[in-house]
Amino acid sequence: MDKMPWWGYVILAGLAWGTYVPIIFYGGTELTTKPGTMGGRLASILCVGIAYFVMAVVVPVLMMSLGGDATKPEWKTNGLIFSGIAGVMGAVGAICVIFASNGAVKAAQTEPGYIEIKTRADTASAKLEANPDDATSRQELQAAKEGMTKYAAQYRILIAPLIFSLAPFINTVLSLVWHPKPGAPWHFGFDMPSWHLPLGIVLVAIGTFLVLYSKEAAELEKAAKKAAAAPAKPAAAQAKPQ
Repeated sequence: MDKMPWWGYVILAGLAWGTYVPIIFYGGTELTTKPGTMGGRLASILCVGIAYFVMAVVVPVLMMSLGGDATKPEWKTNGLIFSGIAGVMGAVGAICVIFASNGAVKAAQTEPGYIEIKTRADTASAKLEANPDDATSRQELQAAKEGMTKYAAQYRILIAPLIFSLAPFINTVLSLVWHPKPGAPWHFGFDMPSWHLPLGIVLVAIGTFLVLYSKEAAELEKAAKKAAAAPAKPAAAQAKPQ
């Protein structure tokens, strides 16, 4: 692993973290039996845990066992404690990302606007069941389905922009006040930075948010159009328990 240049690891880390959110969103959706249930989210957490075990337990143990003196650590208490805390933070972050999507959709679906659109969709679906050739009802159903998709995702599209805007801000602030030293982890201090730092934090946060939000908004438009173009189901079929 020492043969790879430092910037290679930087690229791989950015690739891994940058693709995590959209990949875990899709994986959880594919594992879900029906909308609104938690089974898919729990299964995706299980998959993340298995991957963590392989990558963060099996691989390091093998490398420490086979690498000789170059891969042997010094088992210090502070190192173990804070490395463990870092692992907990990583796992909590992964779990929160998974549940944030499901929670955001549920929150949007409880709002009066979504309920009103869903009522229009149910009404149009019932009319189509009685008269499949009713073009007006078909158009109303398509518009309602598109509106439901957009409304349900109005919070979800904020998840990735907020996470990747908030994380570097917290990282920078923590690094400004926490200066751990060997054997002395609780060493704090603060040096007033130049104006470049706060301005840079604001610009990076705004830029990250806008870039990710525009991407999520574009994906939402595609999903809404796809939902609107889906064949209409009879009202009786929609009422049938999943």
